[in-house]
Amino acid sequence: MPELTISEVARQVGLQASAIRYYEKIGLLLRATRMSGQRRYDTTALYRLAIIQRARQLGFTLTEIRHLFFGFRDITRPSERWRTLSQRKLAELDHLMDGIRAVRGVLKKLMTRCRCDTLDRCGKGIFQSMNRDVVARPLHASHRHRGKISDEFANLERWSALADDFRTFLQNTGTFELSFSAA
Repeated sequence: MPELTISEVARQVGLQASAIRYYEKIGLLLRATRMSGQRRYDTTALYRLAIIQRARQLGFTLTEIRHLFFGFRDITRPSERWRTLSQRKLAELDHLMDGIRAVRGVLKKLMTRCRCDTLDRCGKGIFQSMNRDVVARPLHASHRHRGKISDEFANLERWSALADDFRTFLQNTGTFELSFSAA
């Protein structure tokens, strides 16, 4: 029997009412029954919202969360669903960690071994390298339209690409006297 108003649900799960309405609109949350024109939820809405919030905190996109709820056969146990999605997320994180290591390596070398006399010289070398050697890398489609955590992951992927481009620039301009491995 529905008994909780949207305000009560929002307060209990720590979300804005607009987020709850949005999750309902996109089908992650079952449509609420109406009493006197107001949405009314039962306690199962709290549990579903808890799953959505935890998944978002762990970096899952709304598409991935939709897959958690609807992308498996009905008989698939929740543990198997989480295991499948977690394996994919862990692979994504491993890839991002590789990119972070590459960026850290370049930044550390940049801090200690820059030989440029002026920023104009650096800018000229970067500009020439961009026009000569750098191919634009589009953002991988799986990183588009994500939540806050995944947006940060997408930024890390871009930084990794920038690190690769910067290594190419440094090698071509001779500005640094070192080899550029990620470590």
